[in-house]
Amino acid sequence: MKTEDLQFSGTDEYYLDPELEGIVNIALQMEKPLLLTGEAGTGKTQLAFQVARSLGMDIEVLRCKSTIKGEEACYSQDTVLRLNDARFGAADTGRQVDKFYDYVVWGPIGRAFRADKKRVLLLDEIDKTESDIQDNLLDILEDYQFTIREVNDTIKADNIPFIAITSNAKRELSDPFLRRCYCHHIAFPSQDQMREIIKLHYPNTSAKLMEAAVKIFYDLRGRGYEKPPATSELLNWIGALEHLGEIPDPKKLPLVGVLLKRATDIQSFRSGEDGPKRYM
Repeated sequence: MKTEDLQFSGTDEYYLDPELEGIVNIALQMEKPLLLTGEAGTGKTQLAFQVARSLGMDIEVLRCKSTIKGEEACYSQDTVLRLNDARFGAADTGRQVDKFYDYVVWGPIGRAFRADKKRVLLLDEIDKTESDIQDNLLDILEDYQFTIREVNDTIKADNIPFIAITSNAKRELSDPFLRRCYCHHIAFPSQDQMREIIKLHYPNTSAKLMEAAVKIFYDLRGRGYEKPPATSELLNWIGALEHLGEIPDPKKLPLVGVLLKRATDIQSFRSGEDGPKRYM
């Protein structure tokens, strides 16, 4: 499929509003990285997997953390294995100690750039990295290439991947980094949008269960808990309620630990600080 023909319109597991659909498809066709922001549970990470699934692409995932180095995302050298081979020999392995690439371990970016077909490359929670790591990614995002400094070789993408980058806004990203991306903020779903999301995952759920669950869910989100329940918690809760064949009773909320995950939030709920009247 040609790049200009790539078109993502959601899947049977992912609700896609028109604005998000538009920017995903222009990023696909213009081969620009897409930075997705929004609170946890709004579907940022899942979007990359659904694009890959819908368009029949493999996906490479970099789970970002504060200790990661930009170079590791592209490649690393297994120096321990090389030293071991130098000491004990590597005749039965096919590796040669004097060949650098026999000991290269490709990271997600390296694998995506070297792939013989277009892939999805997900840089998940980029805001967890330090600013210098983001700076190291600038040329990679702009030129789709990186340099292996040990041998001064340049690895350039033969098939430019669709790069999806997610951020929970824990740390501000630099202006140069932002300039290289298309950006989209995924707002938390409205109640009507949430009903559509529920229907995708539970097409046979009863209207009574859905309405009761949605009402309680948004009420809980408005209580100011440390970690308000997100979409994934609501979907898990509805799945559990369906399994039990139970409609949630506002006066005695079942399975609250599926919705609330922090101990302080659960204790606050159980203490009745906000009172069951909030559901009435």
